[in-house]
Amino acid sequence: MVPKPEEINLLTGESDTQQIEAEKKPTSALDEPVSHWRPRLALNVMADNFVFDGSSLPADVHRYMKMIQLGKTVHYLPILFIDQLSNRVKDLMVINRSTTELPLTVSYDKVSLGRLRFWIHMQDAVYSLQQFGFSEKDADEVKGIFVDTNLYFLALTFFVAAFHLLFDFLAFKNDISFWKKKKSMIGMSTKLWKVKKALKMTIFWRGLMPEFQFGTYSESERKTEEYDTQAMKYLSYLLYPLCVGGAVYSLLNIKYKSWYSWLINSFVNGVYAFGFLFMLPQLFVNYKLKSVAHLPWKAFTYKAFNTFIDDVFAFIITMPTSHRLACFRDDVVFLVYLYQRWLYPVDKRRVNEFGESYEEKATRAPHTD
Repeated sequence: MVPKPEEINLLTGESDTQQIEAEKKPTSALDEPVSHWRPRLALNVMADNFVFDGSSLPADVHRYMKMIQLGKTVHYLPILFIDQLSNRVKDLMVINRSTTELPLTVSYDKVSLGRLRFWIHMQDAVYSLQQFGFSEKDADEVKGIFVDTNLYFLALTFFVAAFHLLFDFLAFKNDISFWKKKKSMIGMSTKLWKVKKALKMTIFWRGLMPEFQFGTYSESERKTEEYDTQAMKYLSYLLYPLCVGGAVYSLLNIKYKSWYSWLINSFVNGVYAFGFLFMLPQLFVNYKLKSVAHLPWKAFTYKAFNTFIDDVFAFIITMPTSHRLACFRDDVVFLVYLYQRWLYPVDKRRVNEFGESYEEKATRAPHTD
């Protein structure tokens, strides 16, 4: 296979040895495939004393069976299965001219009939992906989901994913699932649009149809807007230096394949940082107003479930470390929100992030006179 380009320090460049070897090779040789070494060989032998029906042997196991005739009875030798799924592309070692020794780890283990058939089917499924146009790298990522993850945890993940689909369907029926779309389309569905200084336009969603309502700012809405702007200003003072400093630090201490790779990585980290920034103003508004907006229990359950569902997939899907850490942004914000919900009273007069107020007018105590 074509070897991966080596990562280098973009400021110092390649070492002298790497530079000399690169100069000796023609330009066309850099893209030619070279031999690689698999450092691990996994052997599995079926340990179950299982008697098969000779007229209906399972096709998946039959190709691994070696038959011998002993009198009138046909026996099969111990079934040997060479695990190809455990051989990942990232573990391959390039064989060059200076290589004199290479490591090899041979592992031997027994396997049950059910587990054997499961791994045979999974191995065939992964290799059939390349016949449908998947690249070797994509097939290797799918392979890693089954190899690098505990089977019980993987089964739990599939169960959680199925439950999540069911929950989304039920939420759709209760007009909950549109909230996330509204936040992504217009930033915040209840973000008020100021016309001159006193007017506002609020967008309400009835299914897929938007409704516009014009009115004036109340005192509570004016304070909320003021604190929201104030929070964004303070957080931006912290965010911009962190993004620039992180990009400079990675340039000095982390190796990349090219300048383009460093630039993309810096922009992606900035996007993650901005995403975290836009989650924090609501917490600042709650702190300044010393209250939290009312949220129905259905919406609260939906937010809680969607907050932690990404954490499960963050452990089984191969992804960069920065993206894995970004999956836990919602967790931090949600835990702080839970603390504020316990600390501060619930104000039904406040408009929540979904544009809903459950008490239009404040409840006043009766006049004593």
